[in-house]
Amino acid sequence: MKIIVASQNPVKISAVKAGFSAIFPNEQPEIAGTNVSSGVKDQPMSEKEALLGATNRANNAASVHTDADFLVGLEGGVEDKKGEMHSFAWIVVRDKTGKIGRGKTGEFILPPKIRELILGGMELGHADDVVFGQSNSKQKNGAIGILTNDAVDRKSFYKQAVIFALITFVKSQYY
Repeated sequence: MKIIVASQNPVKISAVKAGFSAIFPNEQPEIAGTNVSSGVKDQPMSEKEALLGATNRANNAASVHTDADFLVGLEGGVEDKKGEMHSFAWIVVRDKTGKIGRGKTGEFILPPKIRELILGGMELGHADDVVFGQSNSKQKNGAIGILTNDAVDRKSFYKQAVIFALITFVKSQYY
């Protein structure tokens, strides 16, 4: 089983591997990352934009990696709701036939200082680094890991949504 993750971020690649391994325990997936465009801003500011970015990533990876069995787009996003900045991610899995599965992570509220930086134009990962005194946190535990003392890290946050996106494939008779 060949899987292409539309990202070079090691946390995202690891989360995809963990999700596929949980759903397909008898498979030995071959996983590689690739850089493709999301077609959205570096920091998607709504669920709609994040879902579009994840979809675009999976589709753009499919156009480059025609031999892959599955292509996975992951796109984190934020949305300001009633004065609170919510953080989440969409995962889109596409198979070689073009069939699509979608899954969304849980959602959590970011601290007010991070909200302020994002509304000022900063990407979430950079805002995390500024507020929490980190370096490249988006390729490590991310905001979710920092805020939960690693009770939930970025990999586990994405893994569950990857599994959700695979439901369409493992229970295809219902879809």
